[in-house]
Amino acid sequence: MSNVEKYNKAFVEALEITADLLNEKLTYQSIENWDSVGHMSLVAELEDSFDIMMETDDIIDFSSYEKGKEILKKYGIEI
Repeated sequence: MSNVEKYNKAFVEALEITADLLNEKLTYQSIENWDSVGHMSLVAELEDSFDIMMETDDIIDFSSYEKGKEILKKYGIEI
């Protein structure tokens, strides 16, 4: 599975959404399931998928689908 597939799968599973919602407009609290609980589920899913431990500042800054890609670059993960 490619990194982009893992990334998208994490969003779909953690936020319980369909893949058609994944785009640059998807942001924190733009959909009902991406609330604080959904956010932590998403972070946990990404950490498990990529075998990383995100820093607190990165978790807070993770505000959109696109921003998540930038943050993961810090951990050596290209999406």
